[in-house]
Amino acid sequence: MDVEITIGVQNVARELVVETDQPADKVAKDVLAAVEKGAPLDLTDARGRRVIVPAGTLGYVEFGGDETRRVGFHNI
Repeated sequence: MDVEITIGVQNVARELVVETDQPADKVAKDVLAAVEKGAPLDLTDARGRRVIVPAGTLGYVEFGGDETRRVGFHNI
């Protein structure tokens, strides 16, 4: 069950979108700890790639649902 995380970085127009297999609660704790300590936010996505964002540049972190993605056409 993957969780989609959208990270807004200050002064950057594009968002970072990361899918991770870690529970949303654990990622939320990691985000809060990074902000409190001023340490970089270090995430690993579902494919094993690392994303490191300096805590001072975080604008927001949004957690998407853990529902499966739908593929196909809507009502035609």
